[in-house]
Amino acid sequence: MTSSADDVRAWLGSHVLQRVAGPEGPRRRAQIFEAAGERWFAEDRPIRRVHADAAMFVGGLRALLLQSLHPLAMAGVAGHSDFRHDPWGRLQRTSFFLAATTFGPAEEAERAVARVRGVHRRVRGVAPDGRPYAAGDPHLLRWVHVAEVDSFLAAFQRYGGGEPLDAAERDAYIADAATVADKLGAADPPRTEAELAQALREFRPELAGTPEARAAARYLLLQAPLPLVARPPYGVLASAAVGLMPAWTRWPLRLPYLPAAEATIGRLAGHGIVSAIRWATRPPSTAPGSRASANNHAGARTAARFRGTS
Repeated sequence: MTSSADDVRAWLGSHVLQRVAGPEGPRRRAQIFEAAGERWFAEDRPIRRVHADAAMFVGGLRALLLQSLHPLAMAGVAGHSDFRHDPWGRLQRTSFFLAATTFGPAEEAERAVARVRGVHRRVRGVAPDGRPYAAGDPHLLRWVHVAEVDSFLAAFQRYGGGEPLDAAERDAYIADAATVADKLGAADPPRTEAELAQALREFRPELAGTPEARAAARYLLLQAPLPLVARPPYGVLASAAVGLMPAWTRWPLRLPYLPAAEATIGRLAGHGIVSAIRWATRPPSTAPGSRASANNHAGARTAARFRGTS
Protein backbone atom coordinates (compact mmCIF):
# COMPACT_ATOMS: atom_id res chain seq x y z
CA MET A 1 0.00 0.00 0.00
CA THR A 2 2.78 2.42 0.93
CA SER A 3 4.63 1.67 -2.29
CA SER A 4 1.50 2.34 -4.36
CA ALA A 5 0.91 5.65 -2.57
CA ASP A 6 4.53 6.63 -3.15
CA ASP A 7 4.20 5.78 -6.85
CA VAL A 8 1.07 7.91 -7.17
CA ARG A 9 2.71 10.78 -5.31
CA ALA A 10 5.86 10.56 -7.44
CA TRP A 11 3.81 10.56 -10.65
CA LEU A 12 1.66 13.50 -9.59
CA GLY A 13 4.59 15.45 -8.17
CA SER A 14 6.66 15.01 -11.34
CA HIS A 15 3.80 16.34 -13.48
CA VAL A 16 3.34 19.39 -11.25
CA LEU A 17 7.07 20.11 -11.20
CA GLN A 18 7.36 19.67 -14.96
CA ARG A 19 4.62 22.24 -15.52
CA VAL A 20 5.92 24.89 -13.15
CA ALA A 21 9.69 24.33 -13.32
CA GLY A 22 10.08 23.08 -16.90
CA PRO A 23 12.91 21.00 -18.38
CA GLU A 24 15.52 23.22 -16.77
CA GLY A 25 14.00 22.73 -13.32
CA PRO A 26 16.81 20.57 -11.87
CA ARG A 27 19.52 22.97 -13.05
CA ARG A 28 17.64 25.99 -11.78
CA ARG A 29 16.98 24.37 -8.42
CA ALA A 30 20.71 23.77 -8.10
CA GLN A 31 21.32 27.46 -8.88
CA ILE A 32 18.98 28.46 -6.10
CA PHE A 33 19.18 25.87 -3.33
CA GLU A 34 22.62 24.32 -3.68
CA ALA A 35 24.73 27.39 -4.47
CA ALA A 36 26.75 28.90 -1.65
CA GLY A 37 26.37 32.50 -0.55
CA GLU A 38 24.35 34.81 1.64
CA ARG A 39 20.63 35.09 1.00
CA TRP A 40 18.38 38.13 1.17
CA PHE A 41 16.21 36.34 3.73
CA ALA A 42 17.26 34.15 6.64
CA GLU A 43 15.69 30.71 7.00
CA ASP A 44 13.35 31.85 9.77
CA ARG A 45 11.85 34.78 7.83
CA PRO A 46 8.08 34.64 7.12
CA ILE A 47 8.59 35.16 3.39
CA ARG A 48 10.22 31.74 3.18
CA ARG A 49 7.34 30.11 5.01
CA VAL A 50 4.69 31.72 2.81
CA HIS A 51 6.45 31.30 -0.53
CA ALA A 52 7.33 27.65 0.13
CA ASP A 53 3.74 26.60 0.69
CA ALA A 54 1.39 25.02 -1.86
CA ALA A 55 -1.20 27.71 -1.03
CA MET A 56 0.77 29.85 -3.49
CA PHE A 57 -1.06 28.08 -6.30
CA VAL A 58 -4.28 29.68 -5.09
CA GLY A 59 -2.61 32.98 -4.26
CA GLY A 60 -1.06 33.21 -7.69
CA LEU A 61 -4.37 32.87 -9.50
CA ARG A 62 -5.96 35.42 -7.18
CA ALA A 63 -3.10 37.84 -7.81
CA LEU A 64 -3.58 37.60 -11.57
CA LEU A 65 -7.29 38.29 -11.28
CA LEU A 66 -6.77 41.23 -8.95
CA GLN A 67 -3.94 42.73 -11.03
CA SER A 68 -6.10 42.68 -14.16
CA LEU A 69 -8.39 45.32 -12.65
CA HIS A 70 -5.87 48.09 -13.27
CA PRO A 71 -6.48 49.15 -16.91
CA LEU A 72 -2.87 50.22 -17.53
CA ALA A 73 -1.37 47.09 -16.01
CA MET A 74 -3.85 44.98 -18.00
CA ALA A 75 -3.01 46.86 -21.20
CA GLY A 76 0.65 45.99 -20.74
CA VAL A 77 -0.16 42.32 -20.24
CA ALA A 78 -2.58 42.22 -23.20
CA GLY A 79 -0.18 44.05 -25.50
CA HIS A 80 3.12 42.42 -24.62
CA SER A 81 2.61 39.24 -22.61
CA ASP A 82 2.77 35.75 -24.10
CA PHE A 83 0.55 34.25 -21.42
CA ARG A 84 -1.95 32.94 -23.99
CA HIS A 85 0.58 31.48 -26.43
CA ASP A 86 3.14 30.19 -23.93
CA PRO A 87 1.50 30.12 -20.49
CA TRP A 88 3.72 27.36 -19.11
CA GLY A 89 6.94 29.01 -20.26
CA ARG A 90 5.87 32.24 -18.63
CA LEU A 91 4.91 30.38 -15.47
CA GLN A 92 8.33 28.72 -15.37
CA ARG A 93 10.17 32.02 -15.77
CA THR A 94 8.22 33.70 -13.01
CA SER A 95 8.53 30.62 -10.80
CA PHE A 96 12.28 30.96 -11.10
CA PHE A 97 12.13 34.68 -10.28
CA LEU A 98 10.16 34.16 -7.09
CA ALA A 99 12.30 31.23 -5.96
CA ALA A 100 15.56 33.06 -6.76
CA THR A 101 14.64 36.19 -4.84
CA THR A 102 13.17 34.34 -1.87
CA PHE A 103 15.60 31.44 -1.48
CA GLY A 104 18.57 32.01 -3.76
CA PRO A 105 22.01 33.52 -3.13
CA ALA A 106 22.04 37.31 -3.21
CA GLU A 107 23.94 37.35 -6.53
CA GLU A 108 21.34 35.12 -8.18
CA ALA A 109 18.53 37.25 -6.76
CA GLU A 110 20.15 40.41 -8.13
CA ARG A 111 20.50 38.81 -11.57
CA ALA A 112 16.83 37.79 -11.53
CA VAL A 113 15.77 41.35 -10.67
CA ALA A 114 18.02 42.78 -13.39
CA ARG A 115 16.43 40.51 -16.00
CA VAL A 116 12.91 41.58 -15.03
CA ARG A 117 13.85 45.26 -15.02
CA GLY A 118 15.36 44.81 -18.48
CA VAL A 119 12.10 43.35 -19.77
CA HIS A 120 10.10 46.16 -18.14
CA ARG A 121 12.15 48.81 -19.94
CA ARG A 122 10.96 47.44 -23.28
CA VAL A 123 7.26 47.20 -22.37
CA ARG A 124 5.43 50.44 -23.08
CA GLY A 125 2.50 51.52 -25.20
CA VAL A 126 -0.92 53.14 -25.20
CA ALA A 127 -3.93 51.62 -23.46
CA PRO A 128 -7.33 51.35 -25.18
CA ASP A 129 -8.48 54.44 -23.25
CA GLY A 130 -5.65 56.50 -24.79
CA ARG A 131 -3.37 56.68 -21.75
CA PRO A 132 0.29 55.74 -22.13
CA TYR A 133 1.71 53.00 -19.94
CA ALA A 134 5.14 51.61 -19.12
CA ALA A 135 5.82 48.40 -17.22
CA GLY A 136 8.64 50.11 -15.35
CA ASP A 137 6.36 52.84 -14.02
CA PRO A 138 6.96 52.80 -10.23
CA HIS A 139 3.24 53.38 -9.58
CA LEU A 140 2.17 50.41 -11.72
CA LEU A 141 4.88 48.27 -10.15
CA ARG A 142 3.44 49.22 -6.78
CA TRP A 143 0.01 47.99 -7.86
CA VAL A 144 1.38 44.67 -9.13
CA HIS A 145 3.26 44.23 -5.86
CA VAL A 146 0.29 45.15 -3.66
CA ALA A 147 -1.99 42.73 -5.51
CA GLU A 148 0.54 39.92 -5.20
CA VAL A 149 1.36 40.39 -1.53
CA ASP A 150 -2.29 40.71 -0.56
CA SER A 151 -3.11 37.56 -2.54
CA PHE A 152 -0.21 35.43 -1.33
CA LEU A 153 -0.93 36.38 2.27
CA ALA A 154 -4.69 35.75 1.95
CA ALA A 155 -4.09 32.33 0.40
CA PHE A 156 -1.57 31.31 3.04
CA GLN A 157 -3.83 32.43 5.88
CA ARG A 158 -6.68 30.28 4.57
CA TYR A 159 -4.94 27.33 2.92
CA GLY A 160 -1.37 27.29 4.24
CA GLY A 161 0.07 24.33 6.09
CA GLY A 162 0.40 24.72 9.84
CA GLU A 163 -0.72 27.73 11.83
CA PRO A 164 -1.62 31.01 10.07
CA LEU A 165 0.73 33.94 10.59
CA ASP A 166 0.02 36.09 13.63
CA ALA A 167 -0.13 39.90 13.39
CA ALA A 168 3.62 40.40 13.90
CA GLU A 169 4.45 37.70 11.37
CA ARG A 170 2.07 39.21 8.82
CA ASP A 171 3.80 42.57 9.16
CA ALA A 172 7.18 40.83 8.86
CA TYR A 173 6.08 39.03 5.68
CA ILE A 174 4.91 42.27 4.09
CA ALA A 175 8.18 43.97 5.07
CA ASP A 176 10.17 41.06 3.56
CA ALA A 177 8.26 41.29 0.29
CA ALA A 178 8.87 45.05 0.17
CA THR A 179 12.59 44.33 -0.08
CA VAL A 180 12.05 42.71 -3.48
CA ALA A 181 9.62 45.43 -4.56
CA ASP A 182 12.22 48.08 -3.74
CA LYS A 183 14.77 46.28 -5.93
CA LEU A 184 12.28 46.21 -8.82
CA GLY A 185 11.63 49.93 -8.52
CA ALA A 186 8.13 49.94 -7.04
CA ALA A 187 7.07 53.20 -5.42
CA ASP A 188 6.77 53.10 -1.63
CA PRO A 189 5.75 49.44 -1.18
CA PRO A 190 3.74 48.80 2.00
CA ARG A 191 5.64 47.35 4.94
CA THR A 192 2.84 46.54 7.39
CA GLU A 193 -0.61 45.01 7.16
CA ALA A 194 -2.19 48.39 7.83
CA GLU A 195 -0.18 49.98 5.03
CA LEU A 196 -1.16 47.15 2.68
CA ALA A 197 -4.86 47.69 3.40
CA GLN A 198 -4.43 51.43 2.91
CA ALA A 199 -2.67 50.90 -0.42
CA LEU A 200 -5.55 48.76 -1.68
CA ARG A 201 -8.02 51.48 -0.70
CA GLU A 202 -5.95 54.13 -2.48
CA PHE A 203 -5.90 52.11 -5.71
CA ARG A 204 -9.66 51.47 -5.78
CA PRO A 205 -10.54 54.61 -7.81
CA GLU A 206 -8.07 53.55 -10.53
CA LEU A 207 -9.49 50.05 -10.98
CA ALA A 208 -12.06 48.92 -13.54
CA GLY A 209 -13.32 45.76 -15.19
CA THR A 210 -12.23 46.36 -18.78
CA PRO A 211 -13.07 43.96 -21.63
CA GLU A 212 -9.40 42.92 -21.60
CA ALA A 213 -9.55 42.15 -17.88
CA ARG A 214 -12.72 40.08 -18.23
CA ALA A 215 -11.21 38.18 -21.17
CA ALA A 216 -8.10 37.44 -19.12
CA ALA A 217 -10.25 36.21 -16.23
CA ARG A 218 -12.19 33.87 -18.54
CA TYR A 219 -8.96 32.50 -19.93
CA LEU A 220 -7.39 31.94 -16.51
CA LEU A 221 -10.47 30.34 -14.99
CA LEU A 222 -12.02 28.46 -17.90
CA GLN A 223 -9.73 28.23 -20.92
CA ALA A 224 -6.22 27.49 -19.64
CA PRO A 225 -4.60 24.77 -21.82
CA LEU A 226 -4.65 21.66 -19.66
CA PRO A 227 -4.99 17.92 -20.26
CA LEU A 228 -8.39 16.49 -19.40
CA VAL A 229 -7.14 14.81 -16.23
CA ALA A 230 -5.89 18.14 -14.87
CA ARG A 231 -9.01 20.19 -15.52
CA PRO A 232 -11.07 19.15 -12.46
CA PRO A 233 -8.30 19.89 -9.90
CA TYR A 234 -7.47 23.13 -11.71
CA GLY A 235 -11.14 24.07 -11.51
CA VAL A 236 -11.02 23.60 -7.74
CA LEU A 237 -7.91 25.83 -7.53
CA ALA A 238 -9.66 28.45 -9.65
CA SER A 239 -12.76 28.33 -7.44
CA ALA A 240 -10.59 28.71 -4.34
CA ALA A 241 -8.91 31.75 -5.87
CA VAL A 242 -12.24 33.34 -6.76
CA GLY A 243 -13.49 32.61 -3.25
CA LEU A 244 -10.65 34.75 -1.86
CA MET A 245 -11.41 37.73 -4.09
CA PRO A 246 -12.93 40.77 -2.34
CA ALA A 247 -16.65 41.18 -2.95
CA TRP A 248 -16.13 44.50 -4.74
CA THR A 249 -14.06 42.77 -7.47
CA ARG A 250 -16.70 40.24 -8.50
CA TRP A 251 -18.98 42.30 -10.74
CA PRO A 252 -16.21 44.16 -12.64
CA LEU A 253 -14.68 40.81 -13.62
CA ARG A 254 -18.05 39.01 -13.90
CA LEU A 255 -17.02 36.54 -11.23
CA PRO A 256 -19.63 34.54 -9.28
CA TYR A 257 -20.35 35.54 -5.70
CA LEU A 258 -21.79 32.71 -3.62
CA PRO A 259 -20.66 33.44 -0.06
CA ALA A 260 -22.42 30.51 1.60
CA ALA A 261 -21.06 27.95 -0.85
CA GLU A 262 -17.60 29.52 -0.82
CA ALA A 263 -17.44 29.39 2.97
CA THR A 264 -18.40 25.71 3.12
CA ILE A 265 -18.02 23.45 0.08
CA GLY A 266 -15.59 25.77 -1.67
CA ARG A 267 -13.28 26.09 1.32
CA LEU A 268 -13.26 22.34 1.97
CA ALA A 269 -12.47 21.61 -1.67
CA GLY A 270 -9.74 24.25 -1.66
CA HIS A 271 -8.10 22.71 1.40
CA GLY A 272 -8.30 19.31 -0.27
CA ILE A 273 -6.57 20.31 -3.51
CA VAL A 274 -3.88 22.39 -1.80
CA SER A 275 -3.16 19.52 0.60
CA ALA A 276 -2.89 17.14 -2.37
CA ILE A 277 -0.38 19.41 -4.10
CA ARG A 278 1.60 19.78 -0.88
CA TRP A 279 1.68 16.00 -0.49
CA ALA A 280 2.66 15.40 -4.13
CA THR A 281 5.52 17.92 -4.21
CA ARG A 282 7.11 16.87 -0.91
CA PRO A 283 10.41 15.09 -1.54
CA PRO A 284 10.10 11.34 -0.81
CA SER A 285 12.81 11.26 1.86
CA THR A 286 11.56 14.28 3.77
CA ALA A 287 9.17 14.11 6.68
CA PRO A 288 6.22 16.51 6.65
CA GLY A 289 6.83 19.65 8.66
CA SER A 290 10.61 19.50 8.55
CA ARG A 291 12.65 22.46 7.39
CA ALA A 292 13.80 20.62 4.28
CA SER A 293 10.20 19.85 3.44
CA ALA A 294 9.37 23.54 3.64
CA ASN A 295 12.27 24.69 1.46
CA ASN A 296 13.06 21.90 -0.99
CA HIS A 297 11.41 22.35 -4.38
CA ALA A 298 10.03 25.68 -3.18
CA GLY A 299 10.44 27.10 -6.67
CA ALA A 300 7.76 24.72 -7.89
CA ARG A 301 5.37 25.41 -5.05
CA THR A 302 5.72 29.17 -5.39
CA ALA A 303 5.14 29.27 -9.11
CA ALA A 304 1.42 29.79 -9.57
CA ARG A 305 1.48 33.42 -10.44
CA PHE A 306 2.80 35.83 -13.03
CA ARG A 307 4.71 39.04 -12.33
CA GLY A 308 3.59 41.97 -14.46
CA THR A 309 4.87 41.39 -18.01
CA SER A 310 8.04 39.52 -17.11
